[in-house]
Amino acid sequence: MLPSEFIFLQRDWLSSNSLLIADKYSSVLFDSGYVTHSEQLLQLVKHQLDSQPLDVVINTHLHSDHCGGNALLQSNYPKLKCWIPHSQFESVLNWDDSSLTYALTGQSCERFQPTDGIRHGDSFKLCGLDWLVFSSPGHDNDSLIYFQPDHRILVSADSLWENGFSVVFPEFIGGIGFQNVAATYDLIEKLNPAIVIPGHGSMFTDLNKALELSRRRLDQFTIYPKLHAAYAAKVMIKFKVMEFQQCNLTSLVNWALHSTLLSLLHAHYFDGSLQSWIESVINELLQRKALSFYNDIIYDNK
Repeated sequence: MLPSEFIFLQRDWLSSNSLLIADKYSSVLFDSGYVTHSEQLLQLVKHQLDSQPLDVVINTHLHSDHCGGNALLQSNYPKLKCWIPHSQFESVLNWDDSSLTYALTGQSCERFQPTDGIRHGDSFKLCGLDWLVFSSPGHDNDSLIYFQPDHRILVSADSLWENGFSVVFPEFIGGIGFQNVAATYDLIEKLNPAIVIPGHGSMFTDLNKALELSRRRLDQFTIYPKLHAAYAAKVMIKFKVMEFQQCNLTSLVNWALHSTLLSLLHAHYFDGSLQSWIESVINELLQRKALSFYNDIIYDNK
């Protein structure tokens, strides 16, 4: 059970989960979802806080589905502080689309203003509770996870899910990927949280099971990196359809043809034309019932 001050906001897979912590003196939100869900998040926060302001938003990392609500939150709470990984502070301050990966992935994020940069090894108090900050590279090499030692609660972001595996983006953009994922799993195992609040999916308590499943998948991808590349392509296309909710097949293919990341994946791992490969990825998603197709329209299957 979470402490009474903790409110877990589980979202769908387009937006990250959020964790709201509030007492009568202050309030803080971990992660803010995707930009198209920002109004929904704002209403959730307002409902929970009533007339109390939101004081701090903390981003575990800066993928678009974790910080897309920051700008709207800042416009509604003028004194809101925004804590982000220190390693990306200048990129956000100058709004560098390339280093922030939004140009790479073809995803959207409204510009927001950072106020504080958080580093590995930092510690602070939120709503009367101490928190420890740890680097959690792998999925994103700038990512941070947050641990509350008294209740042994871990905000794991996309470093560990209960039943899934997050794409290891550094494998495609010149960084250390799989090796960092393994080290992050070792760190989480040592922290031994009693409750894990992931970036996506349900919060969970069976740490060993989640680590076993994730390590098995990591081993598979490490041995067969082409499988990981194919998985990443499916995730990218599924995400875009979730954003659109429904879209013309031709429009989806055209978007994918102009995706920098999909072009990189195709060039490094796959044969044939880019368009044929993209169409094969979409067909696989249709066959797996992740998407559906009717009258030339692609629909997302929840």
